[in-house]
Amino acid sequence: MQHVTPKEAAKILGVHVSSLRRWENEGKLRAIRTPGGQRRFILEEVEKIGGIPRTIKTICYGRVSTHSQQDEQRQLEHLRTRYPEAEIISEVGSGLNFKRKKFLAILERIIDGDIQRVVVAHPDRLVRFGFELVRWLCTKFECELVVLNDRKLSPEQELVQDMLSSIHCFSSRLYGLRKYKSSIKEDLQKEVASQGIDKAVTEQCIENQAIS
Repeated sequence: MQHVTPKEAAKILGVHVSSLRRWENEGKLRAIRTPGGQRRFILEEVEKIGGIPRTIKTICYGRVSTHSQQDEQRQLEHLRTRYPEAEIISEVGSGLNFKRKKFLAILERIIDGDIQRVVVAHPDRLVRFGFELVRWLCTKFECELVVLNDRKLSPEQELVQDMLSSIHCFSSRLYGLRKYKSSIKEDLQKEVASQGIDKAVTEQCIENQAIS
């Protein structure tokens, strides 16, 4: 959520700073106080009072599991065509990995009120599981979540890979009941190297075993 100083708010509205104080006292305009006691106004509310149309910040997010997938460029071109003014963010990583840096950065920006619309080609481009939780978060912070539902941009091979990774994760947890964590980590790392399973997913499996 973006804030402005009284001087900046007065300039946007074309009024004197004293008018802002009066509106604040009348409850027409909210103000917050900084740790130093200075007033700050919410930019969106200032623009609303002034009848200024709200600028919609749109993010288009594309994801593939590996660098070798040519699908990424098709995703981005498709999104860019539909939303030419949007900020394009692409990422390489498994849809099962909730620790993707750019994915988490987008969630933080939604919570901060910096993004008003997120666009993806298909739900699994955002997350393989837990999409409804992301949708709930967007709704709570007044961010529109647009899904184009283009199944051509959701590779079948990636779905197979994610399913194998899920099976691998659960199998590893059962295996963990019989061996110490250090032994499990060594075995999993060998398996990652031989089968090309997403490293972040494997590390998450190891952390889950430590909890259980």
